[in-house]
Amino acid sequence: MEKQAVTIYTVAREARVSMATVSRVVNGNPNVKPATRQKVLDVIKRLNYRPNAVARGLASKRTTTVGVVIPNITNPYFAELALGIDDIASMYKYNIILANSDYDNDKILKVVRNLHAKQVDGIIFMGFDLSEELRAEFKSSSTPVVVAGSVVNDKELPAVRIDYRKAAKEAVARLLDHNHDHVALVTSSLGYSINGDDRLSGYQDALAEAGVQFDDQLVIETDGSYKQIYDQAKALADSGVKAAYVTNDHLAVGLLNGLTDNGIKVPTDFEIISSNDTTYTRLCRPMLTSISQPLYDIGAVSMRLLTKLMEDTDDRENDVILDHSIVSRQSTRLQ
Repeated sequence: MEKQAVTIYTVAREARVSMATVSRVVNGNPNVKPATRQKVLDVIKRLNYRPNAVARGLASKRTTTVGVVIPNITNPYFAELALGIDDIASMYKYNIILANSDYDNDKILKVVRNLHAKQVDGIIFMGFDLSEELRAEFKSSSTPVVVAGSVVNDKELPAVRIDYRKAAKEAVARLLDHNHDHVALVTSSLGYSINGDDRLSGYQDALAEAGVQFDDQLVIETDGSYKQIYDQAKALADSGVKAAYVTNDHLAVGLLNGLTDNGIKVPTDFEIISSNDTTYTRLCRPMLTSISQPLYDIGAVSMRLLTKLMEDTDDRENDVILDHSIVSRQSTRLQ
């Protein structure tokens, strides 16, 4: 005979109390007599009852579940953010639904709608700009959303991040200080706000401060693939460029390998500074100098901010800006 599932009704019947009393015990409500609470807990233990999170939230209209939208679950940048999110979620007793979006607008919209259908209490969004349909989906829902580790084209959504414009300016300024007048910006799509607005502006700020004229030929926009920048590396060096600021570590490794495979020595002949300081920067040789973001902290603070928004204890919608630094390794000269 198939074993019947233990429900809240089973516990109530065995403990000879109401289902409301069992619910109050499960949810930690103090308005239960100690003896009654212990009797219910004893039955829960004996029957090995596991409260259903969704059912438990029906009375309070909460599911204690948070959706996390991640563009690429294998990318170490987003994986480190997710680790910080998960640790704080566990601390505040929230469950995580992790949804991979593959950088695809249609899939992102489907994922978010699915999370809303599951009645998650909040969403942490990792990725880049929002489609009009996604913006409308977020706007039509009362579910709070926090953006983690990026900049998006919807300023109504609070974000936890570093100052990408300032970081880019500092990286490019360091390369200009090494007597390079021709510093390239190697980037994935400029259509993303984080690249086309923040990082490009930081690049231009550094050039202007150093008295170097901006040349759009030195802005190398790629499809974000390793292969494309690897194939372009030699031509970039042959054009007279002696240094590059790169907007992500995947591209930076592609550029590095493309240069070294063509006999161009890094950093002697060409210097590189990357952006994210993921494990990629330390696994290649020479190791890459990079802007360092506190990725775990960004994830953790994002989750903490979301808990405040879900509990209506923080109605502010300002971005939270964390500190960054530049970690010097072997892809830049010491001077």
